[in-house]
Amino acid sequence: MQLAGPGVLGPPADPDGALAVLREAVDLGITHIDTSGAYGPQVTNELIRAALHPYPEALHLATKVGATRDEHGGWPPAREPEALRRAVHDDLDTLGVEALDLVDLRLGNAEGPQPGSLAEAFETLAELQQRGLIRHLGVSNATAEQVAEARTIAPIVCVQNMYNLAHRHDDELVDKLAADGIAYVPFFPLGGFSPLQSAALADVAARSGATPMAVALAWLLQRSPNILLIPGTSSVAHLRENVAGAGLELLPG
Repeated sequence: MQLAGPGVLGPPADPDGALAVLREAVDLGITHIDTSGAYGPQVTNELIRAALHPYPEALHLATKVGATRDEHGGWPPAREPEALRRAVHDDLDTLGVEALDLVDLRLGNAEGPQPGSLAEAFETLAELQQRGLIRHLGVSNATAEQVAEARTIAPIVCVQNMYNLAHRHDDELVDKLAADGIAYVPFFPLGGFSPLQSAALADVAARSGATPMAVALAWLLQRSPNILLIPGTSSVAHLRENVAGAGLELLPG
């Protein structure tokens, strides 16, 4: 998300730097890259293809459909069947693949998940999966009820919701998905900390000899075995700091 220009619109100020981040991620052993045709739009997908195509066999690209962009930088929903079909075909073209590894249906809005049925939209993606254009399905920014509804339509392999050390409203859902062998992918894993929480995080980081963000990422990884991380960055140095968080062991107390 952070590889596109300001406001996730247009090209990055440093295209070579963006390509370097992607190549360094693969060199560091990362096998899961999260993207969306709405980033840019299509800018991030084009960067991923320029940096990494033909893709390593172990690399998995996850994309999201269900929102587009407007002239004000907003993210209006685009969950009508034809809009979803167009978004999937656009992602296939810009990423240069015959099938997408994972497509998440983006729900809700900028305020978070919103109640309502996802049936028509998710059935559309399930049809595209049956045609061989999508390998796996997931949902993003979803309520627990929408997750359950999606599972009655087609198997899902992940849920991508906002969740971190400071925002733990999905605790019950994380545990249920873990029991069912479904991944939970928290977005904004480093956002929304209050000053008091930030101070506590800094204290733990100082005692651990790590950065506060590394501690926050390590907490997520140790929270549950089904959690996969997608912290965004446009900097190779910051990417390395994030990866360092994966090796940090936090002790109770």
